Amino acid sequence: MTVKAILTDIEGTTSAVSFVFDVLFPYAREHLPAFIHARAGVAEVAAQLAAVRAESGEADADTQRVVAILLEWIATDRKATSLKALQGMVWQQGYEAGELKGHVYPDAVVALRRWKAEGYALYVYSSGSIQAQKLIFGCSEAGDLTPLFSGYFDTTSGAKRETASYERIASAIGLPAGEILFLSDVLQELDAARAAGMRTLGLAREGGVLGGHETVASFAAIDPSVF
Repeated sequence: MTVKAILTDIEGTTSAVSFVFDVLFPYAREHLPAFIHARAGVAEVAAQLAAVRAESGEADADTQRVVAILLEWIATDRKATSLKALQGMVWQQGYEAGELKGHVYPDAVVALRRWKAEGYALYVYSSGSIQAQKLIFGCSEAGDLTPLFSGYFDTTSGAKRETASYERIASAIGLPAGEILFLSDVLQELDAARAAGMRTLGLAREGGVLGGHETVASFAAIDPSVF
């Protein structure tokens, strides 16, 4: 069984973790309060605020309290789908204003373009919302990379450390799991993908090994044809 599709993580894999924690999160933290107060009545925003109230167990929280909850979640990097969606809306404004540019490692850009040309189907799976994923690649320092990808997956497919999530993704892609190569810098994610039947490859950009998985330091060292 040969690899026909490549599923990649973003943070620490295609892109620097520091971009998310040192650029995107601070931007969201700074701009989210004003964004919510200005758009709390807009349907797509209101729906996410309702989800925050439900998840926090504070059904009667006013807008100011919801903002406080979201800022607490940002501080603790909580993987809440509602938070991710609202952050994505704020980041979209930043990208459109030219205040943000998505970081993608040059070696990842080269490899992704080559794999696309070679006929591999490319997909993304990140804890960030699908909207946020498209913004990173669509407004990247290397230009619009979204034409390279056939699909995107986020936490609506399940948690990244759960085997069932990768089973759902393989089903959505429409390939046997063994024909999908998953790339990540997180051991537990690689373990879950392997348990679902996917091929796995670890990215350790600072060196080291992700136990039990072949590990490389750069996309330049990856040859999907050997899996």
